[in-house]
Amino acid sequence: MEVKNNLGRIGVLMAGPSTEKKISLKSGHAVCLALKKAGFKVVPIIIKTARVKDNLKLIKSKRIDCAFIALHGRFGEDGGIQKILGMLKIPYTGSGVKASRLAMDKIASRKIFAKAGLRVPQSKILEKRDKGSLNSKKLSLPLVVKPATHGSSIGLSIVFAHRDIPKAINSAFKYDKRIILEEYIKGKELTVGILEEKALPVIEIVPKHKFFDYKAKYKKGLTNYIVPAKLNSQVAKKVKNVALSAHRLLGCFGCSRADIILDSKNNPYILEVNTIPGLTATSLLPKAAGKTGVDFLSLCVKLIKLAYTSKLK
Repeated sequence: MEVKNNLGRIGVLMAGPSTEKKISLKSGHAVCLALKKAGFKVVPIIIKTARVKDNLKLIKSKRIDCAFIALHGRFGEDGGIQKILGMLKIPYTGSGVKASRLAMDKIASRKIFAKAGLRVPQSKILEKRDKGSLNSKKLSLPLVVKPATHGSSIGLSIVFAHRDIPKAINSAFKYDKRIILEEYIKGKELTVGILEEKALPVIEIVPKHKFFDYKAKYKKGLTNYIVPAKLNSQVAKKVKNVALSAHRLLGCFGCSRADIILDSKNNPYILEVNTIPGLTATSLLPKAAGKTGVDFLSLCVKLIKLAYTSKLK
């Protein structure tokens, strides 16, 4: 169905210089296809670098009225591209510079969550320069080791033997100068999308293998998704409230997706907030939105309209 609109030329920003480039391209192409089918004026924009000067020139040359950000990972989710679009005075989808930067940094965001009374896993922060001073034998197992500022489970390891800790640490340090060593909380893996300041239905993530790693996330058939999650109404409400609180504490706008572990006592632990969740028709935020009657195209249009309404992010 063609959508009659006066939303101008929509630039869909994708690719980028991060390790999540492939996922970004999938999101970007899906958004472009949906908007083109609906009659929008769509301008695909392939971002190749994080250099400010290059991106200012590139985006300005496209003469767009609004930017739909489909950039995952660094530069897309850490406030980098948002700052450039602000300099150009181009409205854009999603959160602003500060909220994006805070959400991308799991160390900074967790401090905010913990201060507000949300449960977060106990953790230790390790910087690359201090790696040699760590006594890994004193760490409790199982242990989750991951970069402080990466998504898509890139560089993440779950360790069950002390002898495997150095390998996990080295793997995480390939992607960041700071890493997180946190307690492994056994429980249900949940994710909650936020759209227009409202929590969408809770999704339970059930990997067919042990863990929801990069392969399980993006290879078809390796993970089951239960939408909505099979939780009693009180627990579901509690989980949604945690996700919405996390979204608001960081100052997120438009949409986000919070990853949560629900332990055996139904205590929700907030892991992180994604300001630019996956945006294909089968991604988790669109899945949840679909359960409320918002199809993929409608979701994209909502985000564009919200971009125009946000003068201050």
